[in-house]
Amino acid sequence: METSTTFRLNGETVTLSGVEPTQSLLRWLRARGLSGTKEGCGDGDCGACTVVWLECDQQGATQLVAVNSCLLPMGALPGREVLTVEAVADGDQLHPVQAALTAHNGSQCGYCTPGIVMSLLAGYCNGELSDHTTDGNLCRCTGYRPIREATSTLARQAQANDRFRLLLAQTRTAPAASRIGSFHSPVTLTDAIALKQQYPEAAFIAGASDLGVNLSRHQAVAPAFIALDRIAELQTLVIEADQVRIGAGVPLTRLEHELAGLIPALDDMLPWFAARQVRNRATLGGNLGSASPIGDFAPLLLALNATVQVQGPNGLREISIADFFLAYRKTALARDELIVSIRLPRATTQTQGFYKIAKRQTDDISIVAACFAVELDGEGRVHHVRLAFGGVAATPVRAREVEQTLMGQILDTARIEATRSALSAAFSPLSDHRASADYRRALCGNLFVKFAREKLGLEAMA
Repeated sequence: METSTTFRLNGETVTLSGVEPTQSLLRWLRARGLSGTKEGCGDGDCGACTVVWLECDQQGATQLVAVNSCLLPMGALPGREVLTVEAVADGDQLHPVQAALTAHNGSQCGYCTPGIVMSLLAGYCNGELSDHTTDGNLCRCTGYRPIREATSTLARQAQANDRFRLLLAQTRTAPAASRIGSFHSPVTLTDAIALKQQYPEAAFIAGASDLGVNLSRHQAVAPAFIALDRIAELQTLVIEADQVRIGAGVPLTRLEHELAGLIPALDDMLPWFAARQVRNRATLGGNLGSASPIGDFAPLLLALNATVQVQGPNGLREISIADFFLAYRKTALARDELIVSIRLPRATTQTQGFYKIAKRQTDDISIVAACFAVELDGEGRVHHVRLAFGGVAATPVRAREVEQTLMGQILDTARIEATRSALSAAFSPLSDHRASADYRRALCGNLFVKFAREKLGLEAMA
């Protein structure tokens, strides 16, 4: 029997009874006449559909989070609170973020403006205003200078306790378990695993930044869904002396803040991982579980020798990342298992670097992604090396033969050049609409040269 549930929209309680759970919040809003939220790409790339929701953790702390409404299925909304651009102004009185954009002529055709307003609102209330606040919002006609000027003006203003800041001060509890039709949102791992046994064809869904694209396109994904974004056990982030343990459901923006400076390759990678709105919902477990050969995280996990903890009805087990990817879009996960956490060693003696090449650097799928981890001994000989790539094979892969040739060698200019050639010949990538196979092969070698120069201070031969 379907459970009747509600959520809060612009300060009012709205029933979700009878709502199609896989419909996107964007389409639902526009059908209700809230057309300030715009539909641009429908893929989470442009930011025109940005809304803000109040995210409450298990300790009751609340923040405003900018998210793409095109990727949010309605089934994820019970117990949540959402704000759209219609709620920002107070009658005829513009909010400071709207006033700043107006004063700096930050809008021309206006199509992207509501999404920019919502991103700025979240940044304004959370005290995070910089050029990165709107890095998930595309503007094709105004240009970014007036938007950056408006952001800078807001950052310099004394920020009063307006009604949105007061919302953050209210006592809240984390959303309870819910169900809308075939969309289940448990709050414990035990319940999630039990639901998977009851509905074996159901798909696990976390931040929906990947599956949300399919749902936005009305593509058949699964007959049922088990959402993981309310499970506290998947939200843990533990920093230890020799490792970090990242819960599979931790949003990537938490990794940006809480792991900053601890894992250099992660610092390199996260700014280029999609848009801020996507990072606010995307999870490491979801990125890994999709098994995409061009997923940004996979080369990093391979280079840093991660371990994946998974759980199913038969209990917990650990899988080395080296054994996790079996074939194209196929992993070592059993059908009734889910990823619980990922353990990353903290190797303080390694030099690490992550590189991503894409047509649009900050918000696009990789042409090639590479992560390198190298340790040199006191004589400059290679003591440890891992060279991992995405986008060059059916799975994320390490250049193991090249690694073996480097071990024990002094990484001089001749060796760097030889490694460039070896890496360019190590894989047989495909040509597609993003890049040719020859270009991808060249990138594999050239990115290592870039790493040697930028991170190790070494030059290849001219």
